[in-house]
Amino acid sequence: MIYRELGKSGIKVSAIGLGTWAMGGGEWWSGADDERSAETIQKALDAGINLVDTAPGYGYGKSETVVGKAIKNRRDEVILSTKCGLWWLDERGTDFFSIDGVDVRRCLEPDTIKREIELSLKRLDTDHIDVYFTHWQSAPPYFTPIKDTMKCLMELKEQGLIRAIGASNVNAGHIKEYCEYGQLDVIQEKYSMLDRRIEEELFPTCEQYGISVMAYSPLEQGLLTGKIRMDTVVPEKESRNRIPWVYDLSDRKKVLDMLDSWSDLTAKYACSLSDLVVAWTMNQPGITTVLCGARKPEHILENAKAADVSLTAEEIARMRRDVLALGTPKGEYRG
Repeated sequence: MIYRELGKSGIKVSAIGLGTWAMGGGEWWSGADDERSAETIQKALDAGINLVDTAPGYGYGKSETVVGKAIKNRRDEVILSTKCGLWWLDERGTDFFSIDGVDVRRCLEPDTIKREIELSLKRLDTDHIDVYFTHWQSAPPYFTPIKDTMKCLMELKEQGLIRAIGASNVNAGHIKEYCEYGQLDVIQEKYSMLDRRIEEELFPTCEQYGISVMAYSPLEQGLLTGKIRMDTVVPEKESRNRIPWVYDLSDRKKVLDMLDSWSDLTAKYACSLSDLVVAWTMNQPGITTVLCGARKPEHILENAKAADVSLTAEEIARMRRDVLALGTPKGEYRG
C-alpha cells in the first residue's frame, strides 16, 4: 500500500481509502448486510488500507455504528474520518433532501456541530475523530458564516476531539475562507475520470494552500468496474441511477466500449478494470486518496490491488485521451 500525508496535519493515510456510504443501507443502497460490512472493514485493514470514511448521514447513524463495532479492537490502525452538517434532529437548517421518511437539512451552527460530534463519538465508540469534515456547506436561508463554523471546529481540535479539519462539496471561495480562520487540511470531493469538474478550480486552490484532496465515487458507483452492462437494469430509486452515464443507455455504451478497449492494459497488469481505473485516479496530480465504496470483502480487496498497478506516463495519458473523446453526457448528474 502507498501512504501519503494529509495536508499539513502530519497524518499519513493510505492512497486508497474505504468509503462506507453503502453500509448505511436505506432507499439509496438497499440490501446492506451489517456482518458483511464489518468483515469488509476488517479485510480493508488487513490489506493495508488505514483510512475508513463514514458520516452520520449514511443511514442516519447506521454506517457509523457498523464502523465503530468493526474497528473496536483495532482503533490504533485506523485513520477515522466522519462528518457534520447534515441535520435532522430539529427544524434548523436549509432544506436539502428527504429520504426514508426523514427530512434532512444543511446546518453548520456551532451548537449542532457539537451535538453531532457527541453522537458520532458515541456511535463510533471512540474518544476522537482523526479527520472531521463539514459534509455539505451552509446555504441560505439558514446560513452560518464559515468563520463561526471554523471557530467551533478549531475548538474541537484544541480539545483533542478531532485531529484534522476537512470540508466537502466546496468551491474555491469556501476553501480560502476556511483557511482564513483556521487550518484546513483536506477536502473531499466527487471525482472520477467521467466527472473531472474539480480539476479547473479546486486543484489549483488546494495546491496553493497545501490542502489534500480525497476523491469519492471514483468508480461511478460501479459503472467503471465494467460490471454494469447494457442489459443491467438499475432501480429508479438507487443512487447510481442519478449518474447520466448510467441512466442514458447511449452514453453507457460509450463508456463500456472505452472500458473494453483497455483489455490490453488489464492483461498487462493482470488486474481488473476496477484496479486500472483506481490506479489512474490515484495518479492524477492533486489527488491524495481515492475513496472506494464497498460492502463486500472481495470488492475492497480487489480495490486494494490498485496500489500495485504502476501505470506508465504514456498509459495514463492514453486513458485520459480516451476519456476526453467521450465528450459530455447528454443528461446531468441528478443531485
